[in-house]
Amino acid sequence: MTEKTSYSATEFSRSADGAASRRPELDSVCVYCGSTDGRNPVFLETAHQLGRLLAEDGIRLIWGGGSIGLMGAVARAVLDHGGSVTGIIPQFLVDRELSFEGASELIVTEDMHTRKRQMFERADAFVALPGGIGTLEELVEQMTWAQLGRHRKPILIANIAGFWDPLLALIDHMRDSGFIRPQWEVRPLVATRVEDIIPMLRAAIRPPLIAEERDIGRKM
Repeated sequence: MTEKTSYSATEFSRSADGAASRRPELDSVCVYCGSTDGRNPVFLETAHQLGRLLAEDGIRLIWGGGSIGLMGAVARAVLDHGGSVTGIIPQFLVDRELSFEGASELIVTEDMHTRKRQMFERADAFVALPGGIGTLEELVEQMTWAQLGRHRKPILIANIAGFWDPLLALIDHMRDSGFIRPQWEVRPLVATRVEDIIPMLRAAIRPPLIAEERDIGRKM
């Protein structure tokens, strides 16, 4: 029988019993998501809900600095509920007038590589909402570095309305086909409800591998 990729919120809450005081803080979360709203209204609703929950928990949003689609929606929701956001965007997207106005902090980088490195360095965990090729690339890059032991920050796939089902099936297929060995296993958290995201991240967060995370920051 194939072992599923996902973990449940209950499993993570149970594993954290009695250990909350020893866990590091979850101060910031990097959210990867689409620059459009998508066709299912629940995607936009999820972005709004996640932004509100981040603000209510005092967690800073780290995101790509965009003003449109789910990217803009999650940032506006954080700010509308009194939270803080840090946008990190390359200059060429600023030149296209796609940067978010009114961010708590907006960092303009010279290229995409620097943008992704800074997003990694400033985040305690990563969440992938529905999105396109860019969202997929950012998510898979974090999974790759975790697989190679370069960081152990929580990575969570928000599988809203089954959006990420094909990717999760592909990961299982890779494992079953022998291309993901047990010693190289990386299992992202998977949440199907937005209200489970922050509790799952809090339960999964661990002290950083300082040397390795400095190393990945130089190499990304």
